[in-house]
Amino acid sequence: MTAHPAEALLLIDLQEAFFETPALAEARTEVVDAVNALAASARRAQVPIFLISTEHSRDRSTWTLSMLEDDQGYLFHGDPSSAVIHELDTAGMTRIEKTRDSAWFGTDLLLRLHNLAVGRVLIAGVSAHACITQTARDAYANNIRATIITDAVADERTDHKETVLDLLVADRQAVLARTQEVVDRWRG
Repeated sequence: MTAHPAEALLLIDLQEAFFETPALAEARTEVVDAVNALAASARRAQVPIFLISTEHSRDRSTWTLSMLEDDQGYLFHGDPSSAVIHELDTAGMTRIEKTRDSAWFGTDLLLRLHNLAVGRVLIAGVSAHACITQTARDAYANNIRATIITDAVADERTDHKETVLDLLVADRQAVLARTQEVVDRWRG
């Protein structure tokens, strides 16, 4: 297989807590199937895979403004809701923990991608209006191209997903693709 050192697959917030809302629970099977297909293809093509999850400290030191204002934290280390969804095959994935919407904020993602000479990230996971969008926008800010895999991304509201993806494309901060397109390309 041909290696693709210029690309990496970012899997965002595939954690139990995020699939508790009815809309994401309904989209779970489609997203998981797409993500597992992408991950299997990435492994065969030697594309690095980063499994990026959100975790917070109980001591409030990592809480967002809204969490502090509501005096309500969540996604604590060790909680069952913080666990990666059980259907995901995590073999060979590099784990990164974040505390904000962007996978870049307060993490070593940029250093890792520079070390691998990555110039494009392919993004899948949840939720489109928040963590997916912010990660794509910050990829652009770091001069790394972003592709969002539309059938491997979900949101609590379908209209949010469509709106933010349209904005990212219009702002030239991301391009869109479908799982099968990526899998076919990685097969060569």
